[in-house]
Amino acid sequence: MTDTRQANAAHAYPFNPPDRLNVDPFYVQLRRQEPLIRVRLPFGEEAWLATRHADVRTVLGDPRFSRAASVGRDEPRITPRQMEGGILSMDPPEHTRLRRLVAKAFTARRVEQLRPRARQVADELLARMIAAGPPADLVEDFATPLPITVICELLGVPLADQDRFHVWSEAIVSTTSLTPEQIRGYIDNLYAYMAELVAQRRRQPTDDLIGALVQARDADHDRLTETEMVQLAAGLLAAGHETTVTQIPNFVYVLLTHPDELARLRAEPELVPGAVEELLRYVPLGVASSFARYALEDVELGGVLVRAGEPVVGSLSSANRDGEVFADPDALDFTRAANPHLGFGHGVHHCIGAQLARMELQVALAALLHHLPGLRLAVPEPSLEWKSGMLVRGLRTMPVAW
Repeated sequence: MTDTRQANAAHAYPFNPPDRLNVDPFYVQLRRQEPLIRVRLPFGEEAWLATRHADVRTVLGDPRFSRAASVGRDEPRITPRQMEGGILSMDPPEHTRLRRLVAKAFTARRVEQLRPRARQVADELLARMIAAGPPADLVEDFATPLPITVICELLGVPLADQDRFHVWSEAIVSTTSLTPEQIRGYIDNLYAYMAELVAQRRRQPTDDLIGALVQARDADHDRLTETEMVQLAAGLLAAGHETTVTQIPNFVYVLLTHPDELARLRAEPELVPGAVEELLRYVPLGVASSFARYALEDVELGGVLVRAGEPVVGSLSSANRDGEVFADPDALDFTRAANPHLGFGHGVHHCIGAQLARMELQVALAALLHHLPGLRLAVPEPSLEWKSGMLVRGLRTMPVAW
């Protein structure tokens, strides 16, 4: 067990600017030689960075590492603003109390009941694209409206308002794409909008998820405060579509730049579920690690002593390319027998909408393969425009033809 605090200066992190969907090659060296290193993110205090799969799982799942302990600290982060608390800054039992209120809406059984509707939406969107003719923007015409429609119907949010709340949701994933004033304004707008929907449910009860939260709040105030309810509903709306909107074009981009794998998927569409899992492993969605966990006691991790009170961030992108866990980790393999990827995180903060996102991604790929067998980029790959100043990697637009 070593202590590198004094021996080595903290590395600036992220190590390099994001390069499309390429994983920083420095992670390979770190996993082999120094799996836990000191890093300094753009904002906040220094932290440890875990890069091996086993260590990242420990940080995410071991109760000796706490999210709640970040409250009141200068948390290491890549955004100028601090997290504002809420469910992402809670540990059990408080975290469990809130998560339990919405978990039933995202079970595998409930999500499967939504699949036919998701297929219908996907088919209708692609029919509209085909009727209009190429080129089309896959982001605007397909990847954005599909998950937005599904989450709106699940929560009970008017689809007609999507242009407003989709813009506001960018504040959740912005690093520098918005000014601090814009971020604060967008978040305030999102909360105010959700508060009005809550008020509507009190006047006219409904059986959607927002209606269920209002009933739980009004039946027992100890289960949910008014602020918690508004923040939880707003978080579900934003997170329930923002990452899937980004991942659909990311997945298509990977497939179009791996023509052999795409050809196999077209020939064997039954491989779509496995392809989605492999793409969740393969695509580095985040530009860097965030949401630090603080050690509640001294913990040995990756051969290093992490002292009580020190923050640790875990690289999901590095963990998902760990050759100790995944054979030939830099290759796409849609028939990978074991795929314990961390694309949805791990532990108590494992993405509550994981089953919904899986279903939507499966539906999206299957529909594209079926309706647009000749799908291709409508512009040269180097000219594609990638998002910048965001927590996530993705295409701002994706012109396609077929």
